[in-house]
Amino acid sequence: MQTKVAAYITCYQDQESANRCIQSIGSQSVQVKAIYIVDNSNEPLLLNNKNGLLLIHHHPDNIGIVEGMVKAIEWAIAEGYDFLWTFDQDSVPAQNCLEILIAIYNESTQQNNYKVGIVAPTPSDPRTGEIIEGAVFYSDRFQGIKHNSNVDFYECDSPITSGSLISLAAAQELPPPCIDLFIDGIDLDYGFRLRQKGFHNLISSKATMHHNYGNPIKVMFMNKYRYIQQYSALRHYYICRNHTYLETRFSQGYYRFTSLIQRLRYMLVNILWIILYDFDNKQLKIWACLLGSYHGLVGKLGKIWQSK
Repeated sequence: MQTKVAAYITCYQDQESANRCIQSIGSQSVQVKAIYIVDNSNEPLLLNNKNGLLLIHHHPDNIGIVEGMVKAIEWAIAEGYDFLWTFDQDSVPAQNCLEILIAIYNESTQQNNYKVGIVAPTPSDPRTGEIIEGAVFYSDRFQGIKHNSNVDFYECDSPITSGSLISLAAAQELPPPCIDLFIDGIDLDYGFRLRQKGFHNLISSKATMHHNYGNPIKVMFMNKYRYIQQYSALRHYYICRNHTYLETRFSQGYYRFTSLIQRLRYMLVNILWIILYDFDNKQLKIWACLLGSYHGLVGKLGKIWQSK
């Protein structure tokens, strides 16, 4: 029986990147049957539908990444798909990426009682050359897991959302992604909840994908070059809020206190980078970090901070 795969893309105000992502999905060695698109742009993007694969849903009110994913998962399950391959618009998978991911899923699930929730490629940012790591939850925080190129695949708690091949059989065994997160931390929450349900999330070292991760800038700090992310105030708010909310809630007992300390430390370091290296809307971005961290602690979620 042939595996039935649909893809999903969240699009927002970037027609060129969206079309590049669509082309790369349509050029896979294993073909997807449809590409479900949520276009959150103010005006509909002109998307290339020459293969007739696109199902475009325009939401100028911007429903965010998570609600779009929830709609796509519900649609794919109703249509009898086996997998949903999820993307941000700024990702370009290698031509054999999907083929490798499916092969790893099939190989892994042949083991007794080994259930797989997500299989993901190795993403790298072509602007920096750096691999974007999956995450593991250690007691009080999510931390990146070091890439292992010596094996065909390895486990993590949460691969990044873009490029993740989600088993829809697994998706039916837990609540959908949390809509109230809106745009950040979806991967951390959904991947970790799959792990709590007994599913394994895998990263393939052979399947690769280019992914533009944030807006990196190269800076000199303490006589050493490093990359830091330069975000809008909106992104600072949701990153601080959602990561604070998730990490303090996933932590148990004493680690809830240490998680709080870690989140405050992250907030202060982030504010330091803004003061030192960000020259646009400093005060607004600092306020976004403060307010987001506070809202995360008290559990105030939803679409709150909007772009001006």
